[in-house]
Amino acid sequence: MIWLITWLTLSLTSRAAPAAAPAAPVVTIKVDQVGYLTAAPKLAMIAVPATGDREGGRFTVRRAAGDAAVFEGRLGAAVDDADSGDRLRAADFSTVRESGTFYLDVPGIGRSWPFAIGPHVYARTWSLAMRAFYGQRCNMAVDLGPEFPGFAHGVCHMSGALHVSSGSSGTKPASAFASGGWHDAGDYGRYVVNSGITTGTLLWMYELYGARLGESLRIPESTNQTPDVLDEIRWNLEWMLSMQDADGGVWHKQTSERFPAFIMPEADTLPSYVIGTGTAPFKSTCATADLAAVAAIAARVYRPFDAAFATRTERAARDAWRWTESNPNVTFKNPAGVVTGEYGDADCSDERLWAAAELWRTTRDAHVHDYVRAHAPDFLKSLTATAPPSWANVAPLALWTYALASHAPSATSRPADAPPAADALLADAVKQRTLTAAREIVTRSAHHPYRISLTAHDYIWGSNSVAANYALHLLIANQLQPDPSFIETARDNLHYLLGRNTFSLSWVTQVGANPYRHPHHRPSGADTNPEPWPGLLSGGPNAGRQDPAMKKLPNGPPARMYLDDQESYASNEIAINWNAPLVFLLAGIDDH
Repeated sequence: MIWLITWLTLSLTSRAAPAAAPAAPVVTIKVDQVGYLTAAPKLAMIAVPATGDREGGRFTVRRAAGDAAVFEGRLGAAVDDADSGDRLRAADFSTVRESGTFYLDVPGIGRSWPFAIGPHVYARTWSLAMRAFYGQRCNMAVDLGPEFPGFAHGVCHMSGALHVSSGSSGTKPASAFASGGWHDAGDYGRYVVNSGITTGTLLWMYELYGARLGESLRIPESTNQTPDVLDEIRWNLEWMLSMQDADGGVWHKQTSERFPAFIMPEADTLPSYVIGTGTAPFKSTCATADLAAVAAIAARVYRPFDAAFATRTERAARDAWRWTESNPNVTFKNPAGVVTGEYGDADCSDERLWAAAELWRTTRDAHVHDYVRAHAPDFLKSLTATAPPSWANVAPLALWTYALASHAPSATSRPADAPPAADALLADAVKQRTLTAAREIVTRSAHHPYRISLTAHDYIWGSNSVAANYALHLLIANQLQPDPSFIETARDNLHYLLGRNTFSLSWVTQVGANPYRHPHHRPSGADTNPEPWPGLLSGGPNAGRQDPAMKKLPNGPPARMYLDDQESYASNEIAINWNAPLVFLLAGIDDH
């Protein structure tokens, strides 16, 4: 409720303000277009000419309403950013603690986009980014309501068919088979592997920060007794559970054989197939282990609200784990005739470790604990400053959940032969490696001209999610051993996503004064709204340039390899596993 009141206050203040200055904002001044927390550091980056820039320039922070100056400061020394080609000077206005809406005035350069200062300034951004999952719902009609009139789609994909690659056949209504779920990205497919890290990240967010998330997401379930975040997550969980076969294994994905045109979801009449590996046992180990991990988390998170559902998810997790014991590395590649997203992974051992660690954390089962203790040391090397978690790299999640649980009380069920606690040496090794990597990330980020954690090699497909997942690492490190520098560096990565970047662009739709507007997202491209669906994080700069639109870009610095173009799926698609660390980050830094 505090978040909601703050958001409404800021929104009303912004709407009531007259035009701040006659000149239009300039993209050479890069600010977080949402804003800055009252007591937090506040930096803007000013791009200046490579030659002829005079040291000693000044800047002024002015109120958006009335242009009154509230602070004047001196720009920092010029530094060159090799990743973008920008020469930057920092404007530090950290001492400004007045609440309101402001802009920067830099003589000879111009004025910035407006931004807020105050408590809980990210409340609306969190709400939009979390509510974006509701917009991705499959098998039901969606309507974002009066705040976003016209943002709606009809009931979609209401039948599920077993593809020949699944080892079975038949068609059933969605209400009984492969029902629910979120559209994965800009397409209408549903993928268990990508749902795994997405749903796991969101459940962790609730475990760690649930008390500060507020309540209403204005979704159909908002009137029940379960927190809205968990209601939204359950929509996808139910689909994941429906992809589990009777033997405990899990089919890899549910998609059409090819991507549909840019049409609304209800207009997509291509058969929605449950797709398997094509040969026995037809289910994949990575998908099955991901379900085991997520269902195990769900068993502990949902128990206070729905004990029957928690029991069901724990049983599903145990069944899936047993299947992986018999099938330790059945990998997936698209079968003949299927060209939708693959999420293929040649090694499912990290997924199995995550499954075992989450099962142990939830059940304290001795058997899975033995597995974690035997295999976790092989993955300690995954805790580095240059490899944040991703759908193909969930080993950090396995290790972190073990360390986070090491001092936890008894879990939902406890076999008589369960060990009394975690292996102290293993838990400490995870903690120390996590902290060492976090400190390296902090140091690297502090020396980056944009104060971000990305390296030159991180500008890949979904680079914005890499930035968000670096922040997730820092927030987990802060859970293991609180350190203000971890929080501040995580927040710096958020500033990058919300406008303090080379393009002076907010990479979240309908957030900030200058957000990107043309995501590779079928509902945004197919509806009649002039703006895209709100709350969606763009993939961001991608030096790989794997789509035809990007191949037309001239060679340049990696941070510049981006197009705000619907056709640029390699830089401007959206995806649920990119929004998940964003909402985790927004929740994690709110009260610091």
